[in-house]
Amino acid sequence: MSLSWFIARRYLTARRRQAFISVISAVSIVGVGVGVAALIIALALMTGVQRELRDRIVGSTAHVYVYKMDGRMDMQADLARMAVPGVIGAAPALSGQGILQSARSDGAPVQIKGIDPNLEPQVTEIKTALILGTLDELAHRPTDAKDGVIVGVDLARTLGVTLGDAVTLITARAVLTPRGPVPMQRFYQVVGIARFGYYETDAAAAFVTLESAARSLGKDGPDLIQLKLEDMNEAPTVRARLQEKLGSTYQVEDWIQLNGPLYSALWLEKVSISLTIGLIVIVAALNIVASLVLLVMEKSQDIAILRTMGMSARAIRRIFLLQGLTIGTIGTLAGATLGLTVCYFADRYKLIQLPKDVYQITYLPFRVEWSDVIVVVVSAVIVCVVATMYPARQAGRLDPAEALRHQ
Repeated sequence: MSLSWFIARRYLTARRRQAFISVISAVSIVGVGVGVAALIIALALMTGVQRELRDRIVGSTAHVYVYKMDGRMDMQADLARMAVPGVIGAAPALSGQGILQSARSDGAPVQIKGIDPNLEPQVTEIKTALILGTLDELAHRPTDAKDGVIVGVDLARTLGVTLGDAVTLITARAVLTPRGPVPMQRFYQVVGIARFGYYETDAAAAFVTLESAARSLGKDGPDLIQLKLEDMNEAPTVRARLQEKLGSTYQVEDWIQLNGPLYSALWLEKVSISLTIGLIVIVAALNIVASLVLLVMEKSQDIAILRTMGMSARAIRRIFLLQGLTIGTIGTLAGATLGLTVCYFADRYKLIQLPKDVYQITYLPFRVEWSDVIVVVVSAVIVCVVATMYPARQAGRLDPAEALRHQ
């Protein structure tokens, strides 16, 4: 054990005569610990919300969408042109707006999506999202049966329907009657109920076959192609590559681009919260400065004696640097342990519940990224070390003769 560390440890543990300094040191440790714990919890919370929203959004949508701007798409030719590195799934789709009515409800606005039941599972999680019914019942209908429709679980609750119930889809497509043009109405039978976990989809999505959607919306066929990527985070790169390959007659969008404002807001909140809570660590570091300055004043005689015995100013500085480092390390490790423990139990037991119709998710998830933890721990220790430099420097510059003059 080096002499500097031996003396630093003695100063930290033998505090019978420096009770006030001990209290300040304890407050410094607690302050650093609370700041580190709060920062880890906040970062885990924001990361968890981002990931949860991303997974739920991407689960109900594709990674990349391709539209043709000047007419109907040639499915076979267009699908062949979209075979680029990174694309692992493709499916046509047709979308539109409408109102869905049932015997128990006056109606609810819906986003109609025409899908190919055989290809749709390649680009979205509709197959695993089904809690009642199957895709086969949507794809293969008896000749005398109504067309099938799969609705979101919250939409089914709003309409008061379950499997086998009849619903009416009203669209803006006009039909001429003796009384004039009226909106198109088509009758469907509920063949599936899906829960994606994303409220906007669960509360307003209705899935029908491509042929049925084309008849209801008055379109000739699919108006977009959905793509699934091997790595969803490569969506901007694949989008740019496809846009360049397909030309200006096509419009290519990716899930990051479509949800950009949401993720930008979440990222800004994460940075703002981190900076705000980081001030707690800085305040705790100021307490370290105060405790070490008082300790230097209290131990001026000891420092003077050590200097007259031949101890260098550098070794004196090291004593107080080691004290500050010890206080910062103990506080940081205790805070990191507390923060990780809170994140684990809060996420495992879903302690913070939320109304999903407001926040899109049912509880606040906590996802710890070890890179964030490492940055927080290292930054906190560095702040504490920097805080000790001034009192350590003052201790090293202490004049032994001046310190012992009146003793």
